Amino acid sequence: MDEERLESVKRRLTPELRETIRRKVEEGRLPPALQGAMSNAALSTVAQDKATLESAVGSVAALEAIVQRYGRPPLLVRNQKVVLEPLTEFPADIDVKIKAQERWIPSVGRIEFFNASMSWGGTGWVVDRANGSGLVVTNRHVAKIVARRAAGGQAVFLRSLSGARCGAAIDFNEEIDSKAGDTSATVRVSGIEYLADDFSADVALLRLTAPDIPTPLELSERPAAPGELVALIGYPAYDSRNDDSDQARYFRDLYEVKRFAPGRVMQVLGDGAQLTYDCTSLGGNSGSPVISLDNDGKVVGLHFSGVYGKQNTAVGVVTLKALVAGERPVGDRLLSRNETRAEGKADGRHAAGHFKDRKGFDTDFLEKAKTPWPGLPAGLNEALAKPQPEPEEPNELRYTHFGLKYSGEHRMPLITAVNIDGARSVRIKREADQWFLDGRIDEKIQLKAANFKDLKIDRGHMVRREDPNWSTNGDESEAQLANDDTFHYVNACAQHSALNQGKTLWQGLENYILDSARTHGFRACVFTGPVVPSADDGEDLIEIDGALAPIEFWKLVVTLDAEGAGLHATAYLLSQGQLIRKLMEDRSRTEALEGFTLGAYRTFQLSVKDLAEATGYDFGVYVDADPLAHTAETREALKSDEPVVLSIESLADIQL
Repeated sequence: MDEERLESVKRRLTPELRETIRRKVEEGRLPPALQGAMSNAALSTVAQDKATLESAVGSVAALEAIVQRYGRPPLLVRNQKVVLEPLTEFPADIDVKIKAQERWIPSVGRIEFFNASMSWGGTGWVVDRANGSGLVVTNRHVAKIVARRAAGGQAVFLRSLSGARCGAAIDFNEEIDSKAGDTSATVRVSGIEYLADDFSADVALLRLTAPDIPTPLELSERPAAPGELVALIGYPAYDSRNDDSDQARYFRDLYEVKRFAPGRVMQVLGDGAQLTYDCTSLGGNSGSPVISLDNDGKVVGLHFSGVYGKQNTAVGVVTLKALVAGERPVGDRLLSRNETRAEGKADGRHAAGHFKDRKGFDTDFLEKAKTPWPGLPAGLNEALAKPQPEPEEPNELRYTHFGLKYSGEHRMPLITAVNIDGARSVRIKREADQWFLDGRIDEKIQLKAANFKDLKIDRGHMVRREDPNWSTNGDESEAQLANDDTFHYVNACAQHSALNQGKTLWQGLENYILDSARTHGFRACVFTGPVVPSADDGEDLIEIDGALAPIEFWKLVVTLDAEGAGLHATAYLLSQGQLIRKLMEDRSRTEALEGFTLGAYRTFQLSVKDLAEATGYDFGVYVDADPLAHTAETREALKSDEPVVLSIESLADIQL
């Protein structure tokens, strides 16, 4: 039974709690509730289990705590009024001081989630409002249940395991007598103004857009003082990390409703000391305001953690004031200051006449079979820039051995097409990069160096620098011209760091294509582009420094077949799985709802037909030229409407 109890407990432990249990076992002060759940032998196993216990780094932000076992009752709130109890541990006028601060209670709410693993996760409070917009303060670790920091530091909402976009709201009621399902006091979170990184104060600022936002709490003009009377307003929930008997005595089995918990400041912030106090809290109080009962209810801190029997801890008011005023931690500021890209050559500009002899992508390049441009969906096609003079292929910006179609609306190439001649390839050494604007289209719709200041964002070539580097007559200048042509901003997409971490096999695929063409002297046509979500998808592209960063990319490789008479086409995807999830959703495949999890960035091979359906592109003749379309497994998959997707784990898995 000990082993069963042990495994049951282990499955519920966070890394932080595992470390806390280990320390408390070693110090002989584990709470009785957990002590009673397991024998000493089992507890010893937990303490010694190095394989399963992960060390917690930094604060134990997941913990909430009862500090004093007596004399700190968390008072119920009913109809936005505090239900008083005898408070013998406080001065005689404590009742008067508490009643004087009831005006702030309607401005504190419960942070609730949708499409998330938890229905709610903590407390938040209004700190600012103006013109139908408000700002709510809570903890980073609360907001991170449904959001994450993007590469540029801005916050974006996550997706659930089923793929639905997560969101948040704040319910300013949720009291003891609240009616179930009453949303009259609930306001949707319209955005996340600020989400601290793991190395900054545990703060998040949520944006509200609504006509009836409660009155903002006032931030204290001074930090908390030693011994100052304070109180937490928040939503304590039953918390197995605290003593059961203490919880039963204080809360009488009534949890997850608004409470007002008085206490005293134990330690002030500064000189390496945290701001601590002895107000009673439990899980759910994360994000509660610490208000001063000695200073007219003004906020002196933001509650974020606690240790049972010791203290609760808050972010100080000075930090809160700075963040609300728009100041950001040094780490965030460095993203746009010290961590900017090293200065290279200044951007150049090529006038339209510079390109007069460019032939662009040759659809007759394979000679035995044509390789037409794939068709774009109507909405994307309408957004394409129109080069001047107008080319034979509509909207094509023609370069040496490649062409592309560029969206002025998205400021990125929606599709590129390159001819690769392995037999006549010329290796061009890469010199100091200089990027250029293309004078054939409006410069206002093109990216520039200013859009790539962040070191975490790359100018990602859609047509690889080396692919078009070949010469028809051995003249290296032709290959050099092709090389230089790839350094036009219209050939670049912003690529964020998370994607770049998963590019090993994608780049391996690109190298494999070029090396195979060089080794065997064959020709290939390669189409590449970003996956652009449609408006119906409700997806947002990530914007960093004014450049939209796609989160997925596709590639279509076309050669002649083994007989040299027809086309052979294979499709690939660089993705965490979003496009695959969408494909399953569109086909009502239950896998999209039954545990489908977005993983790390990987390279997938998928059928051209499935790529066409998922992106809305018309790949025409390439669908039937796909070897995956003619296997027995594919035919079986088609019967059940199952997408054909292969995870590429090594170059040996690539089926060119």
